[in-house]
Amino acid sequence: MKAALTIAGSDSSGGAGIQADIKTMTMNGVYAMSAITALTAQNTTGVQGIFEVTPDFLGMQIDSVCTDIRPDAVKIGMVSSVELISVIAEKLTRYQIKNIVVDPVMVATSGAKLISEDAVATLKEKLLPLATVVTPNIPEAEVMAGLEIKSADDMIRAAEYISNTYHCAVLCKGGHSLNDANDLLYDNGEYRWFYGKRIDNPNTHGTGCTLSSAIASNLAKEQNLFEAVENAKAYISGALSAMLDLGAGSGPMKHAFDLKEKYL
Repeated sequence: MKAALTIAGSDSSGGAGIQADIKTMTMNGVYAMSAITALTAQNTTGVQGIFEVTPDFLGMQIDSVCTDIRPDAVKIGMVSSVELISVIAEKLTRYQIKNIVVDPVMVATSGAKLISEDAVATLKEKLLPLATVVTPNIPEAEVMAGLEIKSADDMIRAAEYISNTYHCAVLCKGGHSLNDANDLLYDNGEYRWFYGKRIDNPNTHGTGCTLSSAIASNLAKEQNLFEAVENAKAYISGALSAMLDLGAGSGPMKHAFDLKEKYL
């Protein structure tokens, strides 16, 4: 059985972060493991508190996983400090881990910055060059490319710049009132659109985490990048279409929408 590692923060309400990643990886047929960067107190209405782990302890978690059950792919989610980003980059380089998916959680949907300028710079310098694919949303792609994105052509220009600068593939995610659920994959000088229909479901907590974890799962199963993205988008569409409705705010998706085992 293939294995995947998520390096991200914990979401106490279970809709995003480590919890969403583990559910997604399990439902996509790989063995899920985790290295937790931070504990959060959060729910569907927002984040009430964050408790970050130390760099040494994050390193110990990654060592424990990589020296025993070697991951066939890694997904990296929100990492908010220079020190934690540096530890992740050092460990992944040491163990020569392949199939690295970076979900660069930098900017909230509201436009608010989530990590410091120093952390963004370290992410660009140390982590992005290790990535197989990076999965920014529109505001994150604007930060990474240093340009405004107002059109589909702007998405192509931004993805090209990010790919050429950091030598990785880029999945620039649509939405944010730009082009429904159409995502752009740019890889090795070529781009391809993945067209999706916007699902009328206000409960979208954890969609970015889920998509990147599904891509990592598919890469672990030795799918090529196009197949990995296409199948990940199909999975997230199914999870949203199940119309789970929990919590007072933007609730989670139904990650186990396709579960048919007798223990259900």
